[in-house]
Amino acid sequence: MTIYDISEKAGVSIATVSRVLNGSSNVSEKTKKKVLDVINQYEYTPNAFARGLGLNTMKTIGIMCADSSDLYLAKAIYYIEQKLRANGYDSILCCTGYERETKAAYMNLLITKKVDGIILVGSNFVYEKETDNKYIIDAAAQVPVMLLNADLDASNVYSIVSDDFTSMYEATLYMISTGVKDIVYFYNSTSYSGKKKLAGYRTAMEEKKLLTGANLLQFYHGSHEDIPAMTEHLKKLHDKGLNFHGIIAADDTLALAAVKYAKLMGYSIPGDFSILGYNNSLLVNCCDPELTSIDNKLETLCQHLITTLMGTLSGNEMPKKTVFSGEIVKRSTTR
Repeated sequence: MTIYDISEKAGVSIATVSRVLNGSSNVSEKTKKKVLDVINQYEYTPNAFARGLGLNTMKTIGIMCADSSDLYLAKAIYYIEQKLRANGYDSILCCTGYERETKAAYMNLLITKKVDGIILVGSNFVYEKETDNKYIIDAAAQVPVMLLNADLDASNVYSIVSDDFTSMYEATLYMISTGVKDIVYFYNSTSYSGKKKLAGYRTAMEEKKLLTGANLLQFYHGSHEDIPAMTEHLKKLHDKGLNFHGIIAADDTLALAAVKYAKLMGYSIPGDFSILGYNNSLLVNCCDPELTSIDNKLETLCQHLITTLMGTLSGNEMPKKTVFSGEIVKRSTTR
């Protein structure tokens, strides 16, 4: 069935059918009911949309992530979709990349799809410059916007975050307490979360007067999937004369590269060389020895995000920001 068939069976113009499907107020309730009755009877493809107009809900949530091939983001999407389905909601996933203009375009697309809410997965959607966040604030004027591991103080925006600063601060102090002093911080993101982690490392190292130079802060610019390139990055540090016997990585992929580097150099782990990762992902069991990592409680964050969203959609007053603490899961790459 097409929109033309609906027009004929309902005895109205095609323009009227279009206005009903787009939620226009320029249609009488009687005419709207006539069109929706035909749509429901013949199970026209946008049937759910038509019912949504009557119920003021599409039972659909938009999900945006920068890159679904990222292990952390992929796992978060899995948890979120599971929990949405458990609450009777469908989802539309948009993989936006990292350009702000593309993110804004996808946000507008989801709004036109009449979603009930939008979830931004990861911390790459929030910017330091206030005007760059206008696309989020504009969307939040129409539907609730949920931020996973990012923070934005705006009306109808809800932030569920892991305390990355404290987690990284405590992890750095822990490695120092095991006797490792020359610790490189290996990272690949300057997002909201990335900056919190970096600040945690810096604060701990500065407190112990161990941040002896900027060369201990190593930013990797390449692909997050190219572990050999990450390993080579660390080898070049050694070749340039930097002496280090510990690495704290901003995610487990970088930490896995550090394990490969230590083995390449013939170091004993953790006797000669200590490594600590972040996210406690499936990669922690993919290396020998198994990787010490920070568990940032991703499933708990996702569960609370959906609970907050469902409460908001039900008209309840929900907390604007909730912070969860991570914990170090000690395995065999630290002393």
